[in-house]
Amino acid sequence: MRAELRRKAVAICTDKIAKKGAGVGLSFYAFFANRNDTPELLMEAARWWIETHRLDHFEKAVKIRAMIEAGD
Repeated sequence: MRAELRRKAVAICTDKIAKKGAGVGLSFYAFFANRNDTPELLMEAARWWIETHRLDHFEKAVKIRAMIEAGD
């Protein structure tokens, strides 16, 4: 996952956790606006989430943030 997407995903996870608590779940769609204006980045996130890590549709934001920060 490219650095730009990593930074954005960590920031979004951190924001969601701050607003809704450590139990908040999210999907990779949370990293994007409702419009598909960056399809390459969306597919990169989907590959990381689905193909590489075989994650469920919704995962805990703290788990995703930890994975990204660890370089997974």
